Amino acid sequence: MILKQFPKLVKDRLKFLPRNDYPVLNTYRFVACWLGFVLDGSLNSMRDLFCRLKSQDYPLDISTFSKASKSRDPAPFLEIYYQLQQKIKRKFINNNWEIFPIDSTSITLTSKLLWNQGYHQVKLFSGLNIERGLLCGEPINFGNAHDHNFGKSLLDSLPENGVAIMDRGFASHEFLQSAFSSNKYFLVRISQNFKLSFEEGKHRILVGAGKNARLYRVIAFC
Repeated sequence: MILKQFPKLVKDRLKFLPRNDYPVLNTYRFVACWLGFVLDGSLNSMRDLFCRLKSQDYPLDISTFSKASKSRDPAPFLEIYYQLQQKIKRKFINNNWEIFPIDSTSITLTSKLLWNQGYHQVKLFSGLNIERGLLCGEPINFGNAHDHNFGKSLLDSLPENGVAIMDRGFASHEFLQSAFSSNKYFLVRISQNFKLSFEEGKHRILVGAGKNARLYRVIAFC
């Protein structure tokens, strides 16, 4: 169902953009090119995109697009982001807990300027409220710092009844201890190299050894 609606979703977002504001590369085509590059998994580089445009007999060269990317107002992209955020909001269901899956993603569109300055990786960290469609956190990291360094700040951005769901990239002894003392609810996978000791007859597990060891509730073990 989602796949069938996707082309219509894109067209609905683009149809309000002007098509005659620039003589060579109008705003509609400019935004469509960027969306095509970002969303189409078969395009590995910007040159792939322009090869496809050339095969469709569309008169646009990469230098024109590059100049436009440096000077155009980013407002259309922000407006599309806002529209999509409103669209994914669901009617709030009044229950005790709000589920927030939290994850990170590498931003591959890192410019050569940042690369030359030593920033070889840029990561975005964010959580999404499943019920309301609202984002939490959203810190951006320039560098190679591990995910668990940002887990605490994301937990701090949760509402009082929020439950953070994280993968094992966020798991570390330091994060588990700070999260446990934050009075926030969280669920996280732990790495297989953690030392584990089960309490007989209880749904608790001792994670770590020595001063790092703490007791946590076991949701599942496999």
